[in-house]
Amino acid sequence: MVDMLSFELTDEQYVAELAGYVAIPSVSRDATAATMREAADWLAAQLEFAGARVEETEGHPVVRGEWLGAPGAPTILVYGHYDVQPTGDPSEWTTPPFELIVDGDVMRGRGATDDKGPVFIVLKVAQAFMAQEGALPLNVKFLFEGEEEIGSPHLPTYVERHTDDLAADLVISADGAMWRASEPSLSLASKGLVTMNIEVVGANDDLHSGRYGGTVANPMHALAQILASMHTDDGGVAVDGFYDGIPELSDERRKELAAVPFDDDEWAERLGLDELHGEPGFTTIERLWERPTLEINGWKGGGKYTVIPHLATAHISCRLVPGQDPERVIQSIVDHVAAQRVPGVRASVVVDYAAVPAYTIPASHPAIRAATAALEHVYPDEEVLLACIAGTLPATALFERTIGAKTLFFSFSISDERLHAPNEYMRIRRLREGMRAWEHLWRLLADGPHRLAKVDSP
Repeated sequence: MVDMLSFELTDEQYVAELAGYVAIPSVSRDATAATMREAADWLAAQLEFAGARVEETEGHPVVRGEWLGAPGAPTILVYGHYDVQPTGDPSEWTTPPFELIVDGDVMRGRGATDDKGPVFIVLKVAQAFMAQEGALPLNVKFLFEGEEEIGSPHLPTYVERHTDDLAADLVISADGAMWRASEPSLSLASKGLVTMNIEVVGANDDLHSGRYGGTVANPMHALAQILASMHTDDGGVAVDGFYDGIPELSDERRKELAAVPFDDDEWAERLGLDELHGEPGFTTIERLWERPTLEINGWKGGGKYTVIPHLATAHISCRLVPGQDPERVIQSIVDHVAAQRVPGVRASVVVDYAAVPAYTIPASHPAIRAATAALEHVYPDEEVLLACIAGTLPATALFERTIGAKTLFFSFSISDERLHAPNEYMRIRRLREGMRAWEHLWRLLADGPHRLAKVDSP
């Protein structure tokens, strides 16, 4: 099989078109409704051939469309998101966050690689099929949401109300990221997620540290004590029950991971560190792909003035692996905090709405085999690596539960492209490589045996 489509625009023209999308500051956490609607309208206009429309949810809208003109062929649901992370401190950006700036062989801007660039690739492939062949090779439904970066809080209700409309043999996600730039990769898993705040309350107001110091408990001190209690000195999680349900890492899996080229010293050097640190008994790549984490993402209380703050708060996130029950993990942390001896203050846990289990797709799944072949077609001299996404994509478990379909991660983002950080970028060459791979994947799924192995809905 050879590529049939002609992607006729120059790289400069593709980047210029994508720039209009990146220019919309669709930060789901705090953008106006009008801004989010503008981004959704931009997407819908790109999918006019699929009857795309913007549909409301209890939060930011979704964009949905479908082209079902391939009788007898499989039906896929293409998923992605149009919202982006906050920019952080603007002074840390070398260029304006919402201007897509070309810098050598990369294009820099918020959303360039997560997830506007990868979604743009799919749009251009679909448009090329329609323009040059008058049809897509298989039936395609599209669903793009505007709340992925805040945990997709309103997507479950929407999907549950539209299960028949969204029914498909397979979901293909334009979100996610390949492991690294040195080889193409597919992800067989993504980690789950729970998040929460730990709040410690002391007196009924901030207190003058001279008048009251030494006579009352300091919530910041107490919070530091609680946070320190959650890990052992050697990097393990010290919360009873946190690791419950995780199967032992097999010798066979350890051998597979040991065969993945990985250099600890190079990894540390790239991060500006003298050494790495983590759960004992596991290699760095085993921790990245196979082990859960409990991270302190930030804390606050008081400030640079002489008070004893009345409130101290820390934000906690846990990335989960198969076998862990999100609700049990939450309860283990609640119990751990309640058991800490912190006299003079009141400590509590405020749980966020997101509780996402880990997701897996078997290496033997037909979609993985087809995607591997598509990547081998585009990268004939490189072996396709089967990896794990250490981040979380909330929609995967949702689609499996509601429409009974597995999700294939097929993103042309790379994990080193500063996703969620200042100076996010995407390699320009990935646009054209991604278009060729998506075209080939769709043709393979349409022409091959259509055993897309739907799972049983619970």
